[in-house]
Amino acid sequence: MTLRPVARAVALTAIVTLGSLSLSACGGGKSGGGGQTNYVMGADGIATVAKGERNPVGSIKGETVQGEPLDVADFRGKVVVINVWGSWCPPCRAEAPYLNKVAKEMKPKGVEFVGINTRDGDKRLAKAFEDDFDISYPSFYDPNGKLLLSGFPKGTVTLQGLPVTITLDRNGNIAGRVFGGVNSGKLHKMIDPLVEEE
Repeated sequence: MTLRPVARAVALTAIVTLGSLSLSACGGGKSGGGGQTNYVMGADGIATVAKGERNPVGSIKGETVQGEPLDVADFRGKVVVINVWGSWCPPCRAEAPYLNKVAKEMKPKGVEFVGINTRDGDKRLAKAFEDDFDISYPSFYDPNGKLLLSGFPKGTVTLQGLPVTITLDRNGNIAGRVFGGVNSGKLHKMIDPLVEEE
């Protein structure tokens, strides 16, 4: 089997990274702390915010990995799932098929998925990741984490630990998050209650 040069680089990076990082999350930094995030942590690792206590997401707009303009504000009125990932992150690679599957299942129910690729200094690595996993939804290209810092209240995300999955309700308010990889069951636990909200 012959790998394309970019795919080979991604695979080599993943193997090297696997040796040095935890499988639950890449990196081990703090979440920035100190923010008024109102999260209640569940036993399943999903942190949620009660409907009346949610904070709005900030401006998240820019260019996608594929070079297209994208603005999360355009999805107002829909439930939005934001997944922060890096091509070098083994848990990000492990969760990609689940994210893609649930994104396709939930789109007819008014749910939009958006990725934020971060800490990939070469856009070709991010593109190769999307190609390898046949990702069906767009991802911002945010190599320096600017969207993470400007788009989310302090304490919501971390630049040190990936992946992170965040849900927004139909009003653009942050309803939940989970650090580390997700599967279909965990995604549905985050999304389904928001779809049912009035």
